[in-house]
Amino acid sequence: MYPKVKPALARAWRDLQTVQFGVTPAHAVVLGPVDTATGSLIDRIDGTRGMDRLRAEGSGMGLPEGQVDALVRRLAAAGLVDDATAGGPQAQAVRKRPETLERLGPDLGSLSLVHREPGGDLRGVAARRRLRVQVRGSGRVGAMIAAVLAGAGVGRVEVLDGGRVEPADVAPGGLGPGSIGRLRAEAAARLVRESAPGRAPGASEREGPEGATALVVVAPRDGLQSWAPDPGTAADWIAAGTPHLYAGVLEGTGLVGPLVLPGVTACAGCMERERIERDPAWPRMLVQWRSAHRRRATAACDLGVATAVAGLAAAHALSFLDGELPASTAARWEAALPGLHWERTAVRPHPDCPCAAASLAAEQEPSAEQEQEVRP
Repeated sequence: MYPKVKPALARAWRDLQTVQFGVTPAHAVVLGPVDTATGSLIDRIDGTRGMDRLRAEGSGMGLPEGQVDALVRRLAAAGLVDDATAGGPQAQAVRKRPETLERLGPDLGSLSLVHREPGGDLRGVAARRRLRVQVRGSGRVGAMIAAVLAGAGVGRVEVLDGGRVEPADVAPGGLGPGSIGRLRAEAAARLVRESAPGRAPGASEREGPEGATALVVVAPRDGLQSWAPDPGTAADWIAAGTPHLYAGVLEGTGLVGPLVLPGVTACAGCMERERIERDPAWPRMLVQWRSAHRRRATAACDLGVATAVAGLAAAHALSFLDGELPASTAARWEAALPGLHWERTAVRPHPDCPCAAASLAAEQEPSAEQEQEVRP
């Protein structure tokens, strides 16, 4: 073991015997009491020394036998220690790609805070490299999402879209001016390749059966298709159990979510049924809006809002791919110009939707007796 205090957390002494690792409340850890000699030893736990050398240096500093091991165990229990050799064979494979590690340094730091066990950062990167994500749409939002996912180490990012790149599709971090006139699918594929750190993983590094998709991100150029998604388009994902996340911009309003877990959380069909119950005129207006959008040459997609939506959607997608459920699970987040206050709306399963998520939700609801048992 070559222990290393996680460098992602800034370190400061609160007083002569208390050390705080980290600044922000989400990940900060306070450790104490810590004497001066032990504090000096913490500085040496940097991944360049094995345990035998650390014990020898600790002995030279006058620390009693066993204190070095106790300190490392204490730091590890607090989620503050990494190991330069941990993570298993897949992490070791990533270590052999220095160009990838250099590009993903900040991502590794972030993953070390989420996956607190030693080697969790490299294990997380290795897991991302085995995954396949499909992005539906290559406009201002979709192309940027694809670029971020590829740049964050997702091994296979596919972008589906038709037609040719138009000037309005161009955005910093997305498709560049040189893409104008090219087929959108080809331009987006090139963007993904250029964004990825190092070469793409081989077939042996990818996870699951050939063609399996871990997540579909629905970010069409027509923001209406994200605001009011078509249940027919999502039917195959529901049937196959493929998670999918909606994101887009419509009339100066950005939206991220919901993240749909088929059979578990509300889907596009649930949303449509719920909206019709609240507004019987919705289907009639939706037909008119969709027809108008097909004729409309330019959409109201503010570049700042599009960038914010793409970044938030990509972050939520990565959180899900890393094994955590983001805040867009069964919820939609919206922010409209000019105030841009993000607001959350829960998206609930509809009992008449064939996705069957409502049945599962009903089964998980506590009975009156159970509620009485847990009520204080």
